[in-house]
Amino acid sequence: MHDVRGNPTSTTSPVALEHAERALWRLISFFGDPQPDLDAAAASDPGWALPHIMKAGFWLTLTERRWQADAAAAIAAAEQRAGTAHERERLLLQGVQLGWRGDWEGACRCWDTVLRRWPCDGLALIWAHLFDFHRGDAYELRRRVARVLPQWSEDDPLYPYLLGMLAFGFEEDHLHREAEDHGRRALAHGVVVPWAVHAVAHVMEMQGRYDEGAAWLRQHQAAWSQGSGFAGHLWWHLGLFRLERLDTEGALRLYDEHLSGDAVQIALQRLDATALLWRLHLLGVDTGPRFTTLASGWDTAPEHSGWSPFNDLHVMLALLGADRVDQARAWLAQVERGTAEWQAAGLRERDEAAAVGLTLQRGLLQHAQGDDTQALETLLKARSQSQRIGGSHAQRDLIDQTLLAAAARGGHRGMGRALLGERHGARAVTPLAQHWAGRFAG
Repeated sequence: MHDVRGNPTSTTSPVALEHAERALWRLISFFGDPQPDLDAAAASDPGWALPHIMKAGFWLTLTERRWQADAAAAIAAAEQRAGTAHERERLLLQGVQLGWRGDWEGACRCWDTVLRRWPCDGLALIWAHLFDFHRGDAYELRRRVARVLPQWSEDDPLYPYLLGMLAFGFEEDHLHREAEDHGRRALAHGVVVPWAVHAVAHVMEMQGRYDEGAAWLRQHQAAWSQGSGFAGHLWWHLGLFRLERLDTEGALRLYDEHLSGDAVQIALQRLDATALLWRLHLLGVDTGPRFTTLASGWDTAPEHSGWSPFNDLHVMLALLGADRVDQARAWLAQVERGTAEWQAAGLRERDEAAAVGLTLQRGLLQHAQGDDTQALETLLKARSQSQRIGGSHAQRDLIDQTLLAAAARGGHRGMGRALLGERHGARAVTPLAQHWAGRFAG
């Protein structure tokens, strides 16, 4: 049988195929949990490998090693059925296997092999797109979607989501006009596309359009705030817009209402909560016990450290925000041990990303210990390579904001003014930028 896009599959069950298509929509749209749909697909065709592959790939995209045991069971189930699987499905499985071995670059190459033969394979596309993001590869983040988009029908229900993905790729490639155009075009299809809302919000953040950005998110709030995996992240974006206008009380209130408690269950949600609190901390806002609660929720098991340099960095931020400096030192040593496997395995890209992440963590620790001069030197060493740890420009901006705070507290006015000069050249001057300018005046 073939799926609705003409991709070959090894199932003979239309019902199983329908459940898998629903799961694919969830994976690409970020609406709901795909696992019940995949369980239904597997039940409808017990011999089909793809539902198990999709489960293991879904857990991989969560960027937490604590899901590895679950993924290993799903991979084993897929391998048992691989003898009757189509070549396309076996390639998808190979990419997931590489990903769980830590070879994220190899996984993307494998999924790209699928896309060259079957450009309308939504699974290969969403997985490669997400790991282009986690690897900090802005070049492929845009071009991978652009290469296949002409092969997709504009009538395909998934087409607007691809436009949203492409819009985000444009934004991360600093092509803001194209990003906003594609984001708005995606929404013109009349379906709910948080991907597109998200991409346009990024553009407005990068350009300092904070009031317009807040209005944009409020305009589409009903579409993204319920049932969407983007919800927490877009609340975070709204928090950033509030910080740009120095509405720290509003940002803290938003944290309490949308980025704490039951709203924070997985690492991808804790990232946003930690990043918003850290920015408030840099501005001297008393965050009370929030950092302590947040730090306790992070997974700091030794066997899980070193998997994602981006996540590891945010664990460090949470520990430092909670004033657990001794634990932060121990965490740094633990991550150093955890990342050694990438060098041993010959995974150059992962080893380089780990090295950048470790340097940034050392700089953050130095800042927390009051050594701002050394913190500036250390953070600046890794700043130009920070995209290697993954994340977006907006997310990695906390590095620059930490540099501003270190320069201000350490009396390095020249450095502070230089950093602000860069900032003013890229975006409108906001009240937040004016705050830092005041710290470097005289």
